[in-house]
Amino acid sequence: MENDKKTNDRIKGGYVLEVVPQKLVYEGAALAKPDGYPVFIDGACPGDKLKIKITKANKNFANAVIEEIIEPSPHRVKPFCPMHNVCGGCGWQHIDYDFQLEQKRNIVEETVKKITGEDIEVKPVVASPQTKAFRSKVQYPVSQTKVSKRLLAGYYKKGSHELVNIKFCPIQPKIIDKITDFIRQNAQELGISGYSEKSHKGNLKHIVYRYSRSENNLIVIFVVNDTQLRDKFKKLSKKLTDEFAHIKGCLINYNPEKTNLIMSNDTRKITGENFITEKIGDKIFKISANSFFQVNIGSAENIFNIVKDIIKNNYKDCRILDAYSGVSSFGIWLSDAAKEVVSVEEAPSATKDAAENVKLNNVTNLTALNGDAKKIFEELIAQGQKFDVTVLDPPRKGCEKESLDYAVKLTEKAIIYVSCNPSTLARDLKYLHENGFQTQYIQPVDMFCHSYHIESVAWLKRTDC
Repeated sequence: MENDKKTNDRIKGGYVLEVVPQKLVYEGAALAKPDGYPVFIDGACPGDKLKIKITKANKNFANAVIEEIIEPSPHRVKPFCPMHNVCGGCGWQHIDYDFQLEQKRNIVEETVKKITGEDIEVKPVVASPQTKAFRSKVQYPVSQTKVSKRLLAGYYKKGSHELVNIKFCPIQPKIIDKITDFIRQNAQELGISGYSEKSHKGNLKHIVYRYSRSENNLIVIFVVNDTQLRDKFKKLSKKLTDEFAHIKGCLINYNPEKTNLIMSNDTRKITGENFITEKIGDKIFKISANSFFQVNIGSAENIFNIVKDIIKNNYKDCRILDAYSGVSSFGIWLSDAAKEVVSVEEAPSATKDAAENVKLNNVTNLTALNGDAKKIFEELIAQGQKFDVTVLDPPRKGCEKESLDYAVKLTEKAIIYVSCNPSTLARDLKYLHENGFQTQYIQPVDMFCHSYHIESVAWLKRTDC
């Protein structure tokens, strides 16, 4: 404690010291603990011997930047993207991939232990089949330069709203780079302006792509600060479809509100189709512009199979509740391992896609319900329905307690929880443990390579069955 106090007293903004970080933490920084005092260092790798400069400090922790790499870690590698140090898209390219996976497993294990207080088995992370060109959904903010009015499209610099103009991104298909460059050039010629967050002026807020790996085509969505389709976007769409055979359709999304939400629910077709079709294994999925689907198709298939294997090996001829179901990807994937599946999804576009996906895959034992999960759960309980297995795949914020309470009442044997956030996963696991379920193990899966993000599949069994 005396050493801690000495460290706290001397470490202030501008202070320079030497450290060796021990591990990576959620949100992406490396952690060093000189005299037990936590210091978070962006761009560091565990095992680096570093000279660092403190940028911000308080009594509990400090943030720092690297002044000099005195001796690099054996796990430090050269980033494969020249924009790695400025782009906020993926921040772990300087760390070898196998070590990234080890660190992600540690993050899940430590987070779950800290929040639940329990030692739960966390299996080694399942690697992504592709570590480059894997991203099938891309959302580029758009702005423009003050003087030349040149359009910029890319990702924000980490921790800022300063836009980095991306010409080449190795984690997405190359065709998206070519289309983005074409849009930048031709949009300006057509008088399309980039959006300014400060003034709330400008036409084009985001360019969104949905790419099909199996079909090698995509749809382009223009998110606009407007309420109607302007002729210049019709002309741009025509130019794009004439130039690129890969483009299946161009759409417009009206989002004139001052909001952090990238897309509103109001998406209209300009030309071509308003969806992509993705084939995974022997299943086909129609995915509309506003529908949720995993961005890494190879890793999505790994997750689907992990969930399916748990069910096939442990719960024969079962009824499955597929909650937060999106386009019913889990429900359809699990349909041939179940007696019956009921999928629940709030987004109307996803539910509509789900109904069509059921037909596309000739699934006869799946019912897709549209509505808020809590309300649908209440209705199912009122009807006296029970399910052997419930699959929960909530957004990053996790499940609300009310939804977990309903899931507990509806589920007789097991809950399989698919999470993209270790903290909310651990919080919800703790609640489920207090309400009659126990986690058997957690299987992490790498969905977002070269970033701190990590997907996990947790298998929980009811303790009284």
